[in-house]
Amino acid sequence: MTPEQAAANAKTGLATIVGAFAESPQTLRRARLLGLSGWAYHVSARAGALGDVRPETVAASIGLIAPEAVMDGWEATAKTSAPMEVATWHLHELCTWGVEQIGGFPRLARLHELTRRVVAAVDYAGLPLFAAWRAMPVPEQAPGAQTAVLLHLLHEHRLGVQLVAVRASGLTPLQAIIAGPEGETGAVAFGWQPPYPAAGPIVRRLMWAESVADAMAGQAYAALDLGERVELIGLLESLRHRLQR
Repeated sequence: MTPEQAAANAKTGLATIVGAFAESPQTLRRARLLGLSGWAYHVSARAGALGDVRPETVAASIGLIAPEAVMDGWEATAKTSAPMEVATWHLHELCTWGVEQIGGFPRLARLHELTRRVVAAVDYAGLPLFAAWRAMPVPEQAPGAQTAVLLHLLHEHRLGVQLVAVRASGLTPLQAIIAGPEGETGAVAFGWQPPYPAAGPIVRRLMWAESVADAMAGQAYAALDLGERVELIGLLESLRHRLQR
């Protein structure tokens, strides 16, 4: 398993694991306690690590969500809460979720060690959200909390290199979504309005972007040797299946 293959194989597991946290009742409850819609919370919880920046900066950093939708969510949050406070609460909830949901994972110590090394090896040039989140102080030292944060960082890393690769391919964010597996359904979910481009002519370009993203993400996975990369992917799959029960 090459570093590029490790990055490609880790993608689904990371998305599923982080998605389980994002969709958990306690996470959604936090949005309600802050008086935010689910959309405003999603935008501010993810991008709040950037601090008090303009909504255009947030839209540029997130990339794949329609700029108008990002700006609406960011500005709605700013009326009641500082975005950094929302991100801080989100990190706190992530740690709590990690203790409760993955603290009992049988090989947690090894998962923590391997993910820690990959995260430490990431070159964050061009990845503002990853850099901002990696700089956030983690409020909980329990292994489950620490590992949950590392998994979140690896997922944010993948999202960041994906955006860079999409733009390098010449695709717009909307074109990349339309050419992907969710097509127009994904475009609607990400706040894009019709008319939508045809997917046929741009699918090959998206495939190229995916391979570039694998290569970029794989640079960090090169911090592990062959056996460790295979081991990490196995651990991610085991945790993914555990959370889906």
